[in-house]
Amino acid sequence: MIQHSQISNLILRSKIKNREICFGGNKNLKIYGLLSCRSGKRMKRENRVFFTDEQEALRYHYRPCGHCIRSKYLQWKESSNQDFKNNM
Repeated sequence: MIQHSQISNLILRSKIKNREICFGGNKNLKIYGLLSCRSGKRMKRENRVFFTDEQEALRYHYRPCGHCIRSKYLQWKESSNQDFKNNM
């Protein structure tokens, strides 16, 4: 995980171009999504983090974005609801 506030714009563009960074996330909300997501583009720089792949985001316990990765978000939501029901 790379924090946006700790990387220069030049290095960031290079990493995106070389596909070293494929997803962005919000460290406060623990949500990850596509770099092209409107919601992700609106977040503050100090809250933004980057991931190489989805598995990395999931290892850090981030959930999929409900806007740009809707199908994975719905799967996550369903499994979270099942976990909640099983713990009751």
